[in-house]
Amino acid sequence: MRSRFAPDRNLTVRMVTVIFLLGLTYVAFVAALIALLKSVALVIVIVGALLVAQYWYSDRIALFAMHAHEVSPDEQPQLHGTVDRLCALADMPKPKVAISEIDMPNAFATGRNADHAVLCVTTGLLRRLEPEELEGVLAHELSHVAHKDVAVITIASFLGVLAGLLVRFAFYSELFGGRRQDQNTAAMFAVIMAVSALVYALSFLLLRALSRYRELAADRSGALLTGKPSALASALQKVTGDMARIPTRDLRAAEPLNAFYFAPAFAKRGAMVTLSGLFSTHPSLERRLEELAKISRQLSQ
Repeated sequence: MRSRFAPDRNLTVRMVTVIFLLGLTYVAFVAALIALLKSVALVIVIVGALLVAQYWYSDRIALFAMHAHEVSPDEQPQLHGTVDRLCALADMPKPKVAISEIDMPNAFATGRNADHAVLCVTTGLLRRLEPEELEGVLAHELSHVAHKDVAVITIASFLGVLAGLLVRFAFYSELFGGRRQDQNTAAMFAVIMAVSALVYALSFLLLRALSRYRELAADRSGALLTGKPSALASALQKVTGDMARIPTRDLRAAEPLNAFYFAPAFAKRGAMVTLSGLFSTHPSLERRLEELAKISRQLSQ
């Protein structure tokens, strides 16, 4: 089903380019695994099982990690009312609505497609935002659902996850079983570890670039849908500013789901912050505000 969320061709070209590069990396990785393991069937079983599990249960995993629960219209009438209006405006199915009882101000959308999607907001977000700001955040998240961003990121990332698992498997096999292995087996494990580490590093960087592009696209689509980019910009500033007041322990616990969040949860890491632009799943606040300001000027003309 086509929604009324406005497309962005320039961002689409960038995202397709990144996905193409990821595809080349993964094809090379699978070919290397087949050559090293001497078993096409084994590789297909491993890859297929991980993909199905990650794709099919992504919504449940995310909700469980955030201690979230689904809420009915009777429990959250204003939240459901806003989601209803936005879905009608975007001409898209309404996702399930969930609440996470945590103070970190954030929201995320998850699920394998629009018919099996969940939109989750935290109580911290509901407490901090004005209705128009919340509407902008929800429109941003619904854009992710409409454009199948969760499915794209899940499928694009699963071989990177596999590569990371193989690095650990090869490392611990060599560490604890090295004395019992012959030289050929040890050499094969070393090659698998090296190839997997390279694929993981490449996919890590490419996926974060893809995630940043998709966040910009969701900002743009959400702002154009509501016609209020300034409200989304205000929400971004509030959420990002208040995130610094959240305990480091809570931010660190939330970081594994950064790619799904409206705004990333960054634990304080001193000098590591300087690398956040390269490793972040989201564009910088300055970049997002700049793009929203451009949309405001376009709408005012």
